[in-house]
Amino acid sequence: MDLRGWAEILFTLGVTVALAVPLGAYLARVWQGGRTWLDPVLGPVERVLYAAFGVDPKKSQTWLGYAMSVLAFSIASFVVLYLILRFQDLLPFNPQGFKGASPDLAFNTAVSFITNTNWQSYTPEQTLSAFSQMAGLTSHNFLSAAAGIAVAAAVTRAFAAHRAEGLGNFWVDLTRISLYVLLPISIVAALAFVALGEPQTLTGHVDMAAIEGAKQTNILYPTASQEAIKQLGTNGGGIFNANSAHPYENPNAVTNLLEEIEMNTLSYACVFAFGWVVAARRDARALVAVMAIFVLAASAVIYWAETQPAPALHAVHASAQVNMEGKEVRFGAPGSAVWTAFTTGASDGGVNATPDAMMPLAGGAAMFMIQLGEILPGGVGSGLYGMLVMAVVAVFVAGLMVGRTPEYLGKKIEAREVKFAVLAMLAMPLAILGFSGVAAVTPVALKALENSGPHGLSEILYAYTSASGNNGSAFAGISANAPYWNSTLGVAMYLGRFAIALPVLALAGALAAKPKLAASGGTFPTDGPLFVGLLIGVIIIIGGLLYFPAQALGPIVEHFMVAQAVAAQP
Repeated sequence: MDLRGWAEILFTLGVTVALAVPLGAYLARVWQGGRTWLDPVLGPVERVLYAAFGVDPKKSQTWLGYAMSVLAFSIASFVVLYLILRFQDLLPFNPQGFKGASPDLAFNTAVSFITNTNWQSYTPEQTLSAFSQMAGLTSHNFLSAAAGIAVAAAVTRAFAAHRAEGLGNFWVDLTRISLYVLLPISIVAALAFVALGEPQTLTGHVDMAAIEGAKQTNILYPTASQEAIKQLGTNGGGIFNANSAHPYENPNAVTNLLEEIEMNTLSYACVFAFGWVVAARRDARALVAVMAIFVLAASAVIYWAETQPAPALHAVHASAQVNMEGKEVRFGAPGSAVWTAFTTGASDGGVNATPDAMMPLAGGAAMFMIQLGEILPGGVGSGLYGMLVMAVVAVFVAGLMVGRTPEYLGKKIEAREVKFAVLAMLAMPLAILGFSGVAAVTPVALKALENSGPHGLSEILYAYTSASGNNGSAFAGISANAPYWNSTLGVAMYLGRFAIALPVLALAGALAAKPKLAASGGTFPTDGPLFVGLLIGVIIIIGGLLYFPAQALGPIVEHFMVAQAVAAQP
């Protein structure tokens, strides 16, 4: 560890949060239907889309109508993407002649991309055509991200409302977020990535001469455009198997920094937008502070762990003090540490280093960031409404301490709201621990593991943690492209998205119908250090109680095994 590494971590986090402030103000205008500087160009397109699909932009939906629209859109998206993957051999832009995906792989991939998970059980450059990548995956990178932000917008309106029945219109939110937020930023980011060396071409491959003179075939794709929305929408699915460790997806330190910033900025911006709409900007800053503290802490743990000598290096008395296994030299330990904390805290899932090759505590910290609920800052939209669930629980706990009915931002938090919040909180642990427990004793599942013992358990835990948290990253030591894993991971992804979003929308419906109360002398302040500490405590306690036993059997015990092995060496 050195000062330069810490400076890189702090600079990346600081720039990300700073850029989220103006973007949050802009996003708030989009949520509220306000006029933006893009209206002269995109306004006519927006109106044509409403007319074509029969959407009345002035009609608001109840929470149930909004939820049914989310589900209907997601089911339709799944069907279309599943068919594209199954029959890609009959579709255009397939210069490599790839066959259609198997039923279980098509199921897994379709669920993965409609839920904003982007888990990939396959090698992309050896499996999917350019058409499948662009029309199938990239389009859902936009749409799944927009759907998550739309749910966050609906929840935000619930806190701002006074005895209202509607939460807005899902189809309007989906359209406006896609047109006014995701599309323009992605275009700018894609052009920047092309200028910095990322390829953007429909050419299937190019033959090159290696340094030794041997012929080398390099697979090409329209990489820059997918990379832009991949990071902006916290999608994370790479166009190449090595993801952002691949030189085409992430060629240099500048693209690495831009991608790190891009993968978190919009998630933080959703929180700032929440503050603008609800007129609670200081409360929003408190939520951002909690998120940033966790990201900084995770970066520190991973950076510290990865700057310890690996046992194999210690055994041969090597002078290297950094565990560079599975890392890119052009990024180093600090660049890998902050990326890993960013991507696991944000449900992005893109990687620039292999988590499977990290030291046990580094891998455990990355896993724990996901297990805390993908709220740090979480996926675009989903991070905000996940954090608001935690805030509701935190003020409920505070209310129990002082004997008052808890309030949050002028809304009374009563039994009904707490039940919806707890229901949303239980979805992830049930999926993670339930599927992991079954897989750990199922022979057909264990065949996919490349490691036994604590590390093998960590691979299982991380797989279902990543799927249930809609993250998409993997330890990479597990061969998951098999019917058992494709099916169970697909179900876990679906539960991780909709078993949380639906109770959250029900919670929003209950809050919207309540009156908006003015703060009184007995109102617990939710914009200061006391609330920040309480919220951090609630998140850690919930995560610790749920996942510490499993973590203790995986990465924690492996850490002590490694320490013992190092101590025993001469």
